Amino acid sequence: MANELDPDKIAQILRQSGHVPGLRGDMLSVLSTKGISHDHWRVGDSGLVLRIPRMNQWGLNAADALIYQAAAFDRAAASGHVPKCRAVIDPSDAFPRGALLVDGVEGRPPALPDDLPAIAEALAAIHALPIPAADELEPLQVHRNPVGAALLVIEEQAIFLPRAGLADAAEASIVEDLEWAREFAGRGEPDFPQSLVCTDAHPGNFLIDAQGKAWFVDLEKALYGAVPIDLAHVTLLTSTGWDPDCTGDLTSLEVKRFYQQYLNLVGRQRADELRPWLLPMRRLTWLRTITWFVRWKVQWSSADHTAMRNTRMAGHINGHIAQCFEPNVVAATRRDWLAPNSLTN
Repeated sequence: MANELDPDKIAQILRQSGHVPGLRGDMLSVLSTKGISHDHWRVGDSGLVLRIPRMNQWGLNAADALIYQAAAFDRAAASGHVPKCRAVIDPSDAFPRGALLVDGVEGRPPALPDDLPAIAEALAAIHALPIPAADELEPLQVHRNPVGAALLVIEEQAIFLPRAGLADAAEASIVEDLEWAREFAGRGEPDFPQSLVCTDAHPGNFLIDAQGKAWFVDLEKALYGAVPIDLAHVTLLTSTGWDPDCTGDLTSLEVKRFYQQYLNLVGRQRADELRPWLLPMRRLTWLRTITWFVRWKVQWSSADHTAMRNTRMAGHINGHIAQCFEPNVVAATRRDWLAPNSLTN
């Protein structure tokens, strides 16, 4: 049990709120502390899970972060592939950043590549949800210009590149792709409709239930934006090695099959709209992620940072990030868009 949180006080809050009558502190148990931003506790035999924020990667204050994520869960749950949020627990002395009470999902981490079709189905269902009216979009972010929005994040993170101590070849590759991104952003934005997207769609943020159905369980960064970023995030090496319980080095053929499975699910018209943007946005997504790794290495990887509270996960993440910075790995990843291939044809 996390030392700084008192199970008895938390149980008292849940009892008094009426959400879990009769709950005692000894009925709470830690489910996972792997997430950088959240811990998860099982709430007795209620079928509910406490999603407990430890930080917010967008810098939102505790109350605003809860409002944002609750809205994201509420909207995405209509897909049938996201658990429902049952309550928002306000910040307090017992809960410094508050918590969300969500439906638990009995499932396992995805096995790669076998569970990629299930993940494609989940994403297609989430992406197909109707977009609210303009005055009902908040509090979720809206990336009306997804290329420009991605570049803005990349530029903010790339500031840390000179201090990251990368091999010359790796740093030069990142700089080259950054220059490409700046030029690409000047060509215009996609004309396909926006969708509710997961953003942080690495495979470890999915669970596979007993029926083989994929559930997406981390809505911290959900927003209205571009579908191809989710597709890339599922399958890039930067993502497929992130979670120690869900790793896999996908082949180009396996990645191509995943893209094709998704495109088959959304229909010909939508597939034709998306197809020209799949590789450019794969490149942007890698650049966004690898510069996030740069920021992690410079700013967040110290042992006393909140994100490093799980020593097993911290060790794995540091090792994974170091691998992704290796020049040969950078070169292999960039072959997706620099070398002729049929990845998304």
